[in-house]
Amino acid sequence: MDFKLSISTTIVSTFTIVFSLVVLLTIQIAEAKIHRHTFTIKSKAYTRLCDTKKILTVNGEFPGPTLKAHRGDKLIVNVINKANYNMTLHWHGARQVRNPWSDGPEYVTQCPIRPGERYVYRIDLKVEEGTIWWHAHSQWARATVHGAFIVYPKRGSSYPFPKPHREIPLILGEWWKKKNIMDIAGNTNKTGGEPAISDAYTINGQPGYLYPCSKPDTFKMTVVRHRRYLLRIINAVMDEELFFAIANHTLTVVAKDGLYLKHFNTSYLMITPGQSMDVLLHANQRSGRYFMAARAYSSAFGAGFDKTTTTAILKYKGHSLTDKLNRKTPVLPYLPPYNHTEATTRFTNQFRSYRTSNSPVNVPVKIDTRLLYAISVNLLNCSDYKPCSGPFGKRFSSSVNNVSFVNPTVDILRAYYRRIGGVFQADFPRNPPTEFNYTGENLPFPTRFGTKVVVLDFNSSVELVLQGTNVLASDNHPIHLHGYSFFVVGSGFGNFDRRKDPLKYNLVDPPEETTVGVPSNGWTAVRFVANNPGVWLLHCHIERHATWGMNAVFIVKDGPTKSSRMLKPPPDLPSC
Repeated sequence: MDFKLSISTTIVSTFTIVFSLVVLLTIQIAEAKIHRHTFTIKSKAYTRLCDTKKILTVNGEFPGPTLKAHRGDKLIVNVINKANYNMTLHWHGARQVRNPWSDGPEYVTQCPIRPGERYVYRIDLKVEEGTIWWHAHSQWARATVHGAFIVYPKRGSSYPFPKPHREIPLILGEWWKKKNIMDIAGNTNKTGGEPAISDAYTINGQPGYLYPCSKPDTFKMTVVRHRRYLLRIINAVMDEELFFAIANHTLTVVAKDGLYLKHFNTSYLMITPGQSMDVLLHANQRSGRYFMAARAYSSAFGAGFDKTTTTAILKYKGHSLTDKLNRKTPVLPYLPPYNHTEATTRFTNQFRSYRTSNSPVNVPVKIDTRLLYAISVNLLNCSDYKPCSGPFGKRFSSSVNNVSFVNPTVDILRAYYRRIGGVFQADFPRNPPTEFNYTGENLPFPTRFGTKVVVLDFNSSVELVLQGTNVLASDNHPIHLHGYSFFVVGSGFGNFDRRKDPLKYNLVDPPEETTVGVPSNGWTAVRFVANNPGVWLLHCHIERHATWGMNAVFIVKDGPTKSSRMLKPPPDLPSC
């Protein structure tokens, strides 16, 4: 099956530079009927909150087009960059087995695609199944350059739950008024302060009913009573975790990050940036209209965040005129308060892997590589004796084990593969250089800039403990690992105790994820087998934290056989 897909940039502001990105996509599917689709590149005026501006888009769409394939399929995506900015794309949740060349993070696995140039990404869906997504992985472009990526079961296979009558992607995003998104990171680095805060959240590109300018364009979903629907929910927001709910309806969570979970019912979700969740909705309420809504969960004391609420409308087919007159405004769902960490913990504690005789949970038991990464938001002195706009006249930074990651001028993957010296150092600390009370008060946690990596032997069993800290401000950090999924075997508050906490690990049915929230002033332990050779990024999916340096890199060595070694670099690899 062949699909031709073009990805373009959309016009969103009369004050911003117009840019376009074109992507041609071909999905090759064995023994499948050939389908051909053409998506054209176009510029389109987008108006949100009475504000018209130019934004970067794919195929003139915001959010971008939804990609669909089956497990075992291959995709070939030819990206033509017609923007005025460097660009890369990442296939979030796709493991890219032996093929880090198509993973996407700029200056880690590739140099960016320059304006006017192109690059072909290849995605082989060997193990993925469920909802994942794609997004830009350069600067702040992913704010508008993103879309859903649906991987259906292998042909002839079925879902591990009743087949829904319909499936609906719901992408949670943001909108900035009068701000060029691509300038945010640069302005933040200049001032040393916090980045600009969005003016509204969106559901499928629309802020929703609560905003007069957006009310007519609110996303609406029509359902038939007594039918079931599969909602494929993605948090594409740059900086905030979100609570999500649908008024008067119970949601059944069945998968996360493209991996099935043991089913559980809930009245709300807490979904972090980078995460995707598959949720079954049973349309079992009386005829009428109901709000679905999302707003922030923010656990960092004193941090600025968008306090608005975005909405969409769930409408029952055939509800009467009387219902419309009696309920002009749909009912709002209950959402936990902004800082309700207890609600977040109660929700995430329900995650368990979906286990059957045909799908065992192979958690690594014998561990040969143990890592402890302390993740922190920091302050640095400003240069030239000039105060910055951060707290105490300093500038924000962030770090992993006292190292604030710096992008090199040549991507790490190319430097590793071609043995180019001076690009990175293989001495990233495997534990914090100094042990201390990570979640105590008034903590000093100095950081230094560097481009450092940890090298892992092929097939090594890794336990990585992600330790949150109370330096400056604690936060719930959504940590994403490229190239892998991992088992979340333990989590808790306070400092990780090497003697006591492993005794409480879940090694029977821990959830398998690709993006995990490390609780505020707490820790999370994950395990994986390093069997995917290449260079892989680990980073916080809160974009301000990644911009400030909360990134780390793994290099996984080649295995002993041809099938356990990295593929060769493609001939069209962008140059630096």
